Amino acid sequence: MQQPTPLERRIDAAAHRVLRGAPDRGARATAVELAVFVVKQAWACVFGFSLLAVIVAARLWWPDDAAVARNDALTIAAVLIQIAMLAGRLETGRELWVIVLFHVAGTVMELFKTDAGSWTYAADGVLRIGGVPLFSGFMYAAVGSYMVRVYRLFDLAFVRYPPRWITTIVAASIYVNFFAHHFVWDLRWVLLVAVALLWARTVMHARVWRRTLRLPLLAAYVGVALFIYLAENIGTWAGAWAYPDQLDGWHPVSITKLVSWFLLMIVSVVMVTWVYPPQAPATEPAGR
Repeated sequence: MQQPTPLERRIDAAAHRVLRGAPDRGARATAVELAVFVVKQAWACVFGFSLLAVIVAARLWWPDDAAVARNDALTIAAVLIQIAMLAGRLETGRELWVIVLFHVAGTVMELFKTDAGSWTYAADGVLRIGGVPLFSGFMYAAVGSYMVRVYRLFDLAFVRYPPRWITTIVAASIYVNFFAHHFVWDLRWVLLVAVALLWARTVMHARVWRRTLRLPLLAAYVGVALFIYLAENIGTWAGAWAYPDQLDGWHPVSITKLVSWFLLMIVSVVMVTWVYPPQAPATEPAGR
C-alpha cells in the first residue's frame, strides 16, 4: 500500500469515525461506497480542478485592461496552487518529481505543437517561452498529479500487468509520434492497436472503502480520457487556448482529440509506474 500524506491520514481517520456505523450490505452500503468513490476521485483531481476553476474565473472576471495580462495571472495562480499543494502536504516528495517531469514533457510538446500550428494561445503576457505561456505546462502537471494521487488513494493493484520495459517502449513511441507525424506517417492508429493488445488482459483492482472494484484497465483508461476531453472543452471555451477551427468562434473540440488524449494518458500512466511499480493484488500469486 502506498503511504498517504499526513493530512490524508487525518482525513482518513475522521472518515472512518463517521462511517464506522455504516451497513456493510444492501442499498445503503452501496450508496456509501459510491460516495467514498466520488470523494476520492474529487480529492485526486484537486490540482486539476483548482487550475480549471482559475481558468474559468479568468475568462469570466479578469479585466482586459488589467495591469497583469491574463496569461501571466494564470501562470502565477498555477504556481501558487502548486506551492499550496506542497505546503499543505497534499503531495509527497516522490510525486512532485513525476509531476515536474510531466511539466517538462508537456512544455516541450507545447513549444513544438504551437510552432506547427496545432493550437494557439493569446499573445499577451511576458511569462512565456515563444508562443507558449508558462501556465500550459501546469495543465500537463495536473494530469500527472491526478495519476499519482489516484494510484495511492485507491491502492491500485493489477492482474496480468505487462512488463514495464514493453510499456515504456510503447509510451516512448506514442510521445515521439506526437512530433513525428508532422513529417512522416501518423502511427497513432497502429499505436492504439498496440495499446489495446498490450493491456487487453489487465484487470485493475481499486480499493474504495470496504469493497474493491475490479475492472478492465482499458475501460479505466477510456474513462479518464473522457474526463480529460471534457476538461479540454471547458479550457478552450474559457479561452485558455484554441484550435485552428475555433478561431472564428468556439465549438466543442473534435471528438478525434479523444484518441490523442487517450494515447497521451498512456504516456502518463507509464511514467507513474516508474514511481509506483504495478503491484499484484494481495490475494493474487506474486508472479501474476
